[in-house]
Amino acid sequence: MPATAPARRAGFTLFLLAFAQFIVTVDYNIVYVALPDIGQSLGFSAQSLQWVVSAYAVSFGGLLLFGGRAVDRIGARRLFLVGLSLYALSSLAGGLATTQSLLIAARLVQGIGGAFLFPAVLALIATSFEGKARIKAFGMWGMAGSLGLAAGALFGGVLTDLASWRWVFFINIPFALIVLIPAPKVLRPDPATGASGGFDLRGAVLATVGISAIVFGLVTGPEDGWTHPTPLTALILGTVLLVAFFVTEAKTRDPLMPLRLLKNRPLVVAMAVVFIFQTGLSGGYYVFTTYIQPVLGYTPLEAGLAFLPLTLVSMIGAGKLAPKFMERFGMRGTLSTGMIVNGAGIALTAAVMTTGGSFYAMLPGSVLWGLGGGLVFVSVFASAGSGVDLTEQGVAGAMASTAQQVGGAVGLAALVAVANSTFTGTYAEAAKEDVVSGLRMAGIAGGVLLILGGLLALALKKQPPGAGPAEPEVPAARPEPEAVAAR
Repeated sequence: MPATAPARRAGFTLFLLAFAQFIVTVDYNIVYVALPDIGQSLGFSAQSLQWVVSAYAVSFGGLLLFGGRAVDRIGARRLFLVGLSLYALSSLAGGLATTQSLLIAARLVQGIGGAFLFPAVLALIATSFEGKARIKAFGMWGMAGSLGLAAGALFGGVLTDLASWRWVFFINIPFALIVLIPAPKVLRPDPATGASGGFDLRGAVLATVGISAIVFGLVTGPEDGWTHPTPLTALILGTVLLVAFFVTEAKTRDPLMPLRLLKNRPLVVAMAVVFIFQTGLSGGYYVFTTYIQPVLGYTPLEAGLAFLPLTLVSMIGAGKLAPKFMERFGMRGTLSTGMIVNGAGIALTAAVMTTGGSFYAMLPGSVLWGLGGGLVFVSVFASAGSGVDLTEQGVAGAMASTAQQVGGAVGLAALVAVANSTFTGTYAEAAKEDVVSGLRMAGIAGGVLLILGGLLALALKKQPPGAGPAEPEVPAARPEPEAVAAR
């Protein structure tokens, strides 16, 4: 029997939202394997090359709260289109860049586009689907994110080897157009939000500069040294500004981040768990990449292929298992199980690393790592929006994603320090036994942290079998959004 028009529209809406998430996550991995070629082409030093990655992290993490609140005030559909447009234009600029400053500026703008796009996608899923349809939508969203990670690693290796590093940026342009062209007709116009009052400009400035300063300090600390004036000043400044932000939010009539959201238990637990999740995950990716390239000697293309089993299994965990787990065991059971399995997988992957090791020895741990990660990625963001008003879905998703970004910066800084504690100098100068010993310690430490995070997930309220995420609260004066898909 042919699908009805509303069902087809809902399916195309889900495709566009999932593909947008694919675009965001592709960028996480695609640049890494191209870094040596970028550095040689534009004359980056070993110290300055990190800013090809860090510039994106600073602007993305720093502007997420602003982007989330803008989604609630201006509209998820509008910010979705703006974010994608910024992604396309900045990717074009990055691919054409002839100087270091132009490339870093393009990466900063890409981060701004991501800070609008990510909360917009989460808000559109939360307000466009309900019941089991929402669980399925989050599953497809998570699966697309996992596919993006796999594709990013593979595309980065293939494009760099066969064409040029510039194509790791150019590839984003057709991807963005696939979504941008049909989106205005497929996505329903933004409904009236019911929000009143002005925009908290002071809070936006304090949050953006404060979070950006902290992320900046965390990404420069491992390279410059934690007592160096640059990261130390950034961390102190960021902390002071965030304290001022919370004081301002408590007194502001229309806050950027309503502090009452911190009373929402699922959101707060989700923020804590995703912070730990990204802490372990960032360290795990660093350990895995460092082992297969400097230690095992993989080429960029081989390194990209080595990520495939991990990320393809993660797709299964997110797209197939997570929706079934959430329906049967609820968010608490799914999130806790995912964290524990993910942590065990990362620890096992690291534990078998030796100087004479192989990719196949890491495969069992990689499978567990991927399955657990897929369960976590879907359930943690479904939990973040659970029971939050429809007019605040953007900022709720941004709060969780901000915790994720800061957790990633903290985890990378901490676990890189552990990994490098067993030798001095560069990887090329150090004995392989010492390098592997540090990587093994860092991976196991990250895995143990994730398992502890799985226990923290038990702080969520237990749900009866078959219960999905709590429905977003709808203000009494506001009609149901037109875009809600049929159950």
